[in-house]
Amino acid sequence: MKQQDEHMRPEMTNAGVAASYPVSVTDEFGKTRETHITGERPLTIYVDKQEIVTLMTLGKYPELLVIGYLHNQGFIKSADEIKAVQVDWDIDSAVVVTRNGSEGWEEKLKKRTVTSGCGQGTMFGDMMENLADINLAKPSLAQSSFYRLLHNIREYNDVYKKSGAVHGCALCKGEEIEIFIEDVGRHNATDAIAGHMLLEAIDGDDKLFYTTGRLTSEMVIKVAQMGIPVLFSRAGITQMGMELSKELGVTTIARAGGKHFLVYNGADTLIFDAKPQEKTASRFEDSANNSEDSTRRERRRKAELEV
Repeated sequence: MKQQDEHMRPEMTNAGVAASYPVSVTDEFGKTRETHITGERPLTIYVDKQEIVTLMTLGKYPELLVIGYLHNQGFIKSADEIKAVQVDWDIDSAVVVTRNGSEGWEEKLKKRTVTSGCGQGTMFGDMMENLADINLAKPSLAQSSFYRLLHNIREYNDVYKKSGAVHGCALCKGEEIEIFIEDVGRHNATDAIAGHMLLEAIDGDDKLFYTTGRLTSEMVIKVAQMGIPVLFSRAGITQMGMELSKELGVTTIARAGGKHFLVYNGADTLIFDAKPQEKTASRFEDSANNSEDSTRRERRRKAELEV
């Protein structure tokens, strides 16, 4: 990503709001108790007085979300193009002022694709446009290091642990988590991390990207646009997500948890230095064998009693 000039850094509000709110609920015993629910609010983005889109968001990192969204949609290439981002929750809006205007955006805005993103994601323009220009670094990922990273990620998900109803995404380097963001949709969390990378001029070549959600085509495209060569999740992957990961060269790892994972693309980038012990039988087979052993023992006891 382009080096961020501090003199060209956008002027921004700091309008993050609480992620969860206390409420009274009635449980299955008919008792009233206090718990927390996750926040969700609309945020309409205006660029140079032109309405772009309304996002449903947690509202914790709205400025990063706006910048990352505009970048991942192809409206801007660097944060230098933005003069200011002003978020006002009284009118649920984010006003963006560019340095060079937003001429030529009309054609892109005409073509809108509703994606499978939680909370209804949206992509403008041709989803496949400019993907041929993406050239990702070739990663090298040790299995032992990946296991430690999975363990470290378990310490996060603060909002989810408190009130649920969110997805989490993380920018990782090696075994460490550089930034972890939660939002009501994984695409929002991804865009917020993209905004952080853009503002701080963070290169994605040596990074990994984690999400709690599905590895869809939208997720693969966004991560590739951010220059990150490895995408992994505890959830599954879609057919188009796998096809695009092969086309773009993104190492995709799904169903990742504990000592288990499935590599759908890029198995040659992994170093299998910590293979777990293989099970000789499946859980179903183990259960069946245990049942047969129990039946044999019961027959022996009956025979002994008859004798």
